[in-house]
Amino acid sequence: LNLPQFVQLMETFVGEDVSLPTVKRLIAFIKEEYKQTEEEKMEQLEKVHHISRLAQRKLLLEALFEKWDKNASGFLDLEEVDAVLSTFKEGMEKEALRKAKKHLCSHYPQLGRVGKLSPKAFQTFLELVASEFTGDEDEAIDNLVEFLTTSVERSRMECLQSLARRKWLYNIQQAAETSGASMEPVYKAVFKALSQDAEAHGDNKKISAYIALLEENQLSPERGQTLLHYVACTADDAPYVLNQILYRDMKGVSFSAVEEGKPIHVPRVQLHGNIHFWNYDRPVEERRGSFLVLPLHDARWRVFGILGLDTLRDQCDETIFLTQEISFYQGVSQAFSKAYHCVCRRENVLQMTVTALDWLYPRAPSIHAVVMYLVEPGKDKTRDYTLRKVITTDNTGQKEIHSSPILLLRKENLLRVYLFKCADSSAVIHTSVCGEYHIAVPLRDLSGQALGIFDISTRHHQKLPPHEHKDLQKMLKMAQAACSEIQKRSLEETEPIYVLEAEHMANLRHAGILFHRFMLQDLRECV
Repeated sequence: LNLPQFVQLMETFVGEDVSLPTVKRLIAFIKEEYKQTEEEKMEQLEKVHHISRLAQRKLLLEALFEKWDKNASGFLDLEEVDAVLSTFKEGMEKEALRKAKKHLCSHYPQLGRVGKLSPKAFQTFLELVASEFTGDEDEAIDNLVEFLTTSVERSRMECLQSLARRKWLYNIQQAAETSGASMEPVYKAVFKALSQDAEAHGDNKKISAYIALLEENQLSPERGQTLLHYVACTADDAPYVLNQILYRDMKGVSFSAVEEGKPIHVPRVQLHGNIHFWNYDRPVEERRGSFLVLPLHDARWRVFGILGLDTLRDQCDETIFLTQEISFYQGVSQAFSKAYHCVCRRENVLQMTVTALDWLYPRAPSIHAVVMYLVEPGKDKTRDYTLRKVITTDNTGQKEIHSSPILLLRKENLLRVYLFKCADSSAVIHTSVCGEYHIAVPLRDLSGQALGIFDISTRHHQKLPPHEHKDLQKMLKMAQAACSEIQKRSLEETEPIYVLEAEHMANLRHAGILFHRFMLQDLRECV
């Protein structure tokens, strides 16, 4: 138990209306009766030390990754890291390195194809290398980190540039985590990062940027199985680009970037001959500049769209994108991918929740209302999290999906403090507020932290009828199972396992199917 969980356990044990002397007697009793053997003490200390060591190692390796990734591209070249490591101890550990690389490629099958190390894959690689050495693994990691740190030199200017870029990339992820389930703040953060970098590190270029997602072509299948749908762009380009469709039989290099999975840079569009220009109002003689297409990859390196940039609005003669700019734009595309899938996960959780509440409504009429909250990181100085109200369901089955933000802060909502206790402890909370009974139930992420909360109001019923309580428990169990599956499917090393035929068709766009899948599996196990 962590501290919030222990406090919640004690509060649940003593109840709400207990007197202070009773609480003091309980504390005195626990202090006197709680005994811990020397063996248990040592085991607990070792566990704490192990957790602390892993956290320190993670920070150390993240800092090392950032030092190597000077342009904030989000990836390191596997062969480059491998080449430097092969000189460790004057090349005496090449066999250990070969074995570690083999294990790494079996853990991340896409590495053989793309050759790029994410921060997580980089950490795994160094841990695998250290595990092949003889002696203490922690000492081996420290030696590797020291060696790799001294292998790269960074000027003060490069460090400042990298710091600024990482801040802009962080803002993209922050936008995803604080947007409910909306993509608009993410798009804005992406275009802001690109324009800030062009101004600060790109010789003040005037750039246009746009995002297109790969979709199944149901409009004109004879023009190709897939199409690119332009879902967002910089403001000046909206009249020409937004909601446009690029088919495979049209001019352009974007589908080549999709198929090859690599950036395509056209330094001078006027000399290329295969560029699609959306702005037909621009005279042919002014269609000059540099064009860059970056494929958007998911966690398993499948392309799901493109990020495009051009300098056609810049009238300067030399507006070619430099290597350091292209590397950063790759970092932006990676940050957008993470943010996009973060929003998709939240959207899928909400879809699943709607399905779960639809299932529960006719089976538990004693439940007066259910409110669903998402837990979001706070933006104020206290860094406390915020609860965003996203779904409200009443006892008639009517649901309201809250599109405009309704945010709860701990300091402003004393009557709803039980919701924050639920998030703190990731535990179920039973309480009474102004004569109404509430059950707060966490929806947990894969680490056990609360990512959402069900606030279930039973009004004047302290307890639900047994059959309704059983159905509520079943709904919550299946909702948690479906929520965990949604998160697992977005991991780097996890391939989705489909059980129902409908899941193949839905491809997680209809995440409610997952709830019914787990309900069906539970029914099969019972039979």
